[in-house]
Amino acid sequence: MTPLSAAEFEEELREVGERRYHHLHPFNERMHAGDLTEEEFRGWARNRFYYQLNLPIKDAYILTKLPGAEHRRRWIKRITDHDGTPGTEGGIERWVRLGEAVGLTREELHDTRTVLPGVRFAVDAYVEFCRDRSWLEAVASALTELFAPDLLSRRITDVREHYPWIGAEGLEYFRVRLTQQPADIEHLLELVLDNATTREQQEACVRALEFKCDVLWTLLDTVQLTFGKDS
Repeated sequence: MTPLSAAEFEEELREVGERRYHHLHPFNERMHAGDLTEEEFRGWARNRFYYQLNLPIKDAYILTKLPGAEHRRRWIKRITDHDGTPGTEGGIERWVRLGEAVGLTREELHDTRTVLPGVRFAVDAYVEFCRDRSWLEAVASALTELFAPDLLSRRITDVREHYPWIGAEGLEYFRVRLTQQPADIEHLLELVLDNATTREQQEACVRALEFKCDVLWTLLDTVQLTFGKDS
């Protein structure tokens, strides 16, 4: 099969994400409409934290497989962005502040035994995917970040409007990610568009992105079924 041009391939990836990214999930739509109860918001923040905890782990697996020192130097920033560095707060700690702002304790957040089974299954499957698949497929799975900035911007605005009981310090995770993501997205696209040179590789990247969309969707399905008002 003839491969798509880089522009055509990027368009295909963006079309997949626009159709399947979790910004369309009913739970997300209710969050942004101001329709979540405090219990629902806490349930989401608590279970999403398991995903946040595993981001530097999946990125470490990818790091070991990347082609060349230049890409590894750029990728390692993802790990320190989440784990932090000595004296510098990372994304995981900022998510703890979100949890505390919605009424959770640090101990509750870090107690992974209480993570919902469906969330654990989805997140663990994502980590295993990045561990076991080719580096190109693992990187492509992270292309959901293409669609995150718009959602994060809306989240800051909508949470401040609809959930005034959540302190401003709880939104710092989203503010910082907005500054970090442009460089991350640029690197993702460079790796995928430059290295998926056959149609078979391009299709594998599309499937990887679809899989990651399914992971995020499943996480919200589980939270909705457990904490949703109709559950």
